[in-house]
Amino acid sequence: MREGSLEAPTRHPIAWQDPDFYDAAKIDEELRRVFDICHGCRRCFNLCDSFPRLFDLVDASKSGELDTVDSSDFTPIVDACTLCDMCFLTKCPYVPPHAFNLDFPHLMLRARAAQAKRGELPKLDRELAETDRNAALAGLAAPLVNWANGVGNAVTRPALDGAAGLHPQAELPKFHYRSFTTRALAAPQVNAEAPAFGRRAVLYATCFVNGNSPEMGMQARAVLAHNGVQTEVVYPKCCGMPLLEQGDIAAVAANAAEVAAQLRPWVDGGWDVIALVPSCALMLKFEWKLIVPENGDVAALAGATFDLSEYVVDIARKEGMTPGMQKVEGGISLHLACHSRAQNMGQKAAEMLRLVPGADVQVIERCSGHGGSWGFKRANFDAALKVGRPVARQVRDGAKGFVASECPLAGVHIRQGVEKLGGAAPELLTHPIQLLARSYGLA
Repeated sequence: MREGSLEAPTRHPIAWQDPDFYDAAKIDEELRRVFDICHGCRRCFNLCDSFPRLFDLVDASKSGELDTVDSSDFTPIVDACTLCDMCFLTKCPYVPPHAFNLDFPHLMLRARAAQAKRGELPKLDRELAETDRNAALAGLAAPLVNWANGVGNAVTRPALDGAAGLHPQAELPKFHYRSFTTRALAAPQVNAEAPAFGRRAVLYATCFVNGNSPEMGMQARAVLAHNGVQTEVVYPKCCGMPLLEQGDIAAVAANAAEVAAQLRPWVDGGWDVIALVPSCALMLKFEWKLIVPENGDVAALAGATFDLSEYVVDIARKEGMTPGMQKVEGGISLHLACHSRAQNMGQKAAEMLRLVPGADVQVIERCSGHGGSWGFKRANFDAALKVGRPVARQVRDGAKGFVASECPLAGVHIRQGVEKLGGAAPELLTHPIQLLARSYGLA
């Protein structure tokens, strides 16, 4: 057995339907095996807060080893994992096919799934993960809801924070009365003179773009149409990433089966599928296949799915972009989201932005600290800011005119981090595709 592995990481299907998957004694045995390996290695000390919590726990124990750490103290380590996959893909030398067979994120998922099965997770967190329902209800009174959710609103925000365990300074997503799927009923004119004319793509709207950032979806669609791509917006339901964070793997499997079945005719018809948010692209490409490996619709969809930035770069490489982009002054700080990096596709957003003439792109490849809904919580917000401080510092010192992350929640969190450091926050773009929209005059 070699110390490290040079082979590409591989992942095993998640055995969530096996009763042993939820067995507390077997989970504890595996946690101890993996934590002991992590304690002896410590390469992940500067990733998410799970590893500092683990190492501090061991260092404070009587023996300085894991044998004198009580299993009841493992819960905060599990809670701090945001399933970003960076330890698995960028740091750990012991992932499969290494004999140690270490998959830290999926072990944390297993522990959390067992907690959920035992009813130990906060019920309200599970309700917050119902993103489609919540966006539909909030959209009915979007201005009022956005006012009530606002940071500094002393009238309604304290009650919300108290009920949901949110931090009063955490900036929450905005809601819109007209969703992306509603706005997309009017299709843009496709540029028949574009080099890539003839491409056809389904835009998987994602719950965030559909309910919280429809304008980003409209600008992405406009850029694609200008480059000759015929698009249709299809959104059966959420990919299930928020449910995965809550350990509800069965619900994710159900979502995967429904979405894949509805998208299968488009795939069979030769249409590409573009996910507008990296977390959703990751689910469609990789995670669903590990949860329902026998589902042929899921396998077909995975092979046809592109991340948005990946798709634009594919156009640029194969056919070429439509000419006419103009320089956008000010430069941009680009944060490469963890779930973009987890797709193992390279720095596609940076490549995309460099298509803009004279682009001044500062690339930041480090965790923002937000971790989906994790960073909103009262118990985690300060830690999230701490983890993301190096990113915020780079943005502040870069002094660009714009800042964007491929992850929309991370972008908001980074801007807050810059403000906490006393810097002037650049203009926030929900996604880097919006800089191309400006460059084309489509914004």
